[in-house]
Amino acid sequence: MRRLVRCSPLFSLAILAGLTLSGCRREERARLRATEEEAPMLASMVHVADPRTSAQLLKGFYEVEQNSWRWTKGKFAVALRPPLGATQLGAILTVKLTVPEPVIVGLRRVTLSATVGGVALLAETYALPGEYTFLREVPAGALSGDSVTVQFSLDKTMPAGEVDRRELGIVVTTVGLQPK
Repeated sequence: MRRLVRCSPLFSLAILAGLTLSGCRREERARLRATEEEAPMLASMVHVADPRTSAQLLKGFYEVEQNSWRWTKGKFAVALRPPLGATQLGAILTVKLTVPEPVIVGLRRVTLSATVGGVALLAETYALPGEYTFLREVPAGALSGDSVTVQFSLDKTMPAGEVDRRELGIVVTTVGLQPK
């Protein structure tokens, strides 16, 4: 036969509180953090001075100047994310650039060519110094996948010299693909 053990009301209350608290847990909130293995999503529009998109400048760009622009070499390239719907409709390649006066004085004119995903676009020649927007339609077939490489080429550049020891092409502020 079992014997009943009597506990004090205070002891019973302590056991009940312990059982109650052991069942309560604070809800953990999920915290999403990018890992080193995860690459950030590419941008469709790259501001060349923005450190968040600087990895998309693949080659041919010098360091940022005046917190807003970069000189290019004769050949330069950018990785871009095609905008939504571009695989069906195509896109517009947009480059905001400046042809500085010393480039025109030294070279008389400079021609900018571009290829997107291996598709050559119509070149443009600049014979006057100033700010320009290079706009070209990109066919949908050139925009498959999550990213596309845009290759640029100048027919002439300012050679490295005593004043500036870099090969200088044009000045670029933004490069991007816009939806049609």
